[in-house]
Amino acid sequence: MLPRVAHCHTGRRAACSVPSDQPGDSLRAEAWLPFLSDLADRADEIALRCFQKPGLRVEEKPDLSPVTEADQAIETMVRALARERHPELGLLGEEQGTATGAGDARLIIDPIDGTRNFVRGIPIFATLLALESEGEVVAGVVSAPALRARWHAARGAGAFRGGRRLRVSAVRALEHAQLFHGNLGAGEAGPPRGIMRLIGRVERTRGFGDFYQHMLVAEGAGEIGVDPVMHPWDIAALQVIVEEAGGRATTVAGERSIYGGSLVTSNGPLHQAILETLTGTD
Repeated sequence: MLPRVAHCHTGRRAACSVPSDQPGDSLRAEAWLPFLSDLADRADEIALRCFQKPGLRVEEKPDLSPVTEADQAIETMVRALARERHPELGLLGEEQGTATGAGDARLIIDPIDGTRNFVRGIPIFATLLALESEGEVVAGVVSAPALRARWHAARGAGAFRGGRRLRVSAVRALEHAQLFHGNLGAGEAGPPRGIMRLIGRVERTRGFGDFYQHMLVAEGAGEIGVDPVMHPWDIAALQVIVEEAGGRATTVAGERSIYGGSLVTSNGPLHQAILETLTGTD
């Protein structure tokens, strides 16, 4: 059984409304976690039904990345449930784009992060769900059902894997750091400029890639995660979890934004040295 935060009931919409018993508290970050967790439960069921399924439908998108029937089914489900439970929310999803909401909050959806892994039968994939309010990601859930792992965080409430609170490592020197990275070949976007220089300065590397490297940074299992090309739905949930674990999450250029097109996560003390090494300004 996957570790979860408390679920909403599914009978009446009011049972899943965000608590608003205090003035201005309707978008209190932690209150969104039961809703995100319920969505993740349902996404897990779809993903596991399709994972390693014979005859899985896979199509190629214009950017040459794959999309599967599971990606589409998960995002369709999430959007339908969001419209039912929280019709005021805007929506931003990898497969089905943007829908405007009545308020200043929106749900950001990556139905399957690590789709190439999913297609090849590699169990490192996850559904990423985040709640953005007034331009700030306030809550996020990362659910990796084939790994039987789930991470979540809300602003000011900490980051967790299941019931275990997360804290980044205390390593303060690059030469003692463990670096996680994605693809180093010519496919996808290729490796970021400066990655080999960074590899030469750290103690150890592992090529997990995708969401998993950044969750390992949040857990304190390594100090650095690098993704040179990312979209807002790839970053949103990861950002809040890493930051609530005490780490940093920026673009390669050092901008704290889910819209900057890349992601570097770290335990914090090493962040500036990482960026300078990657960009050649050290």
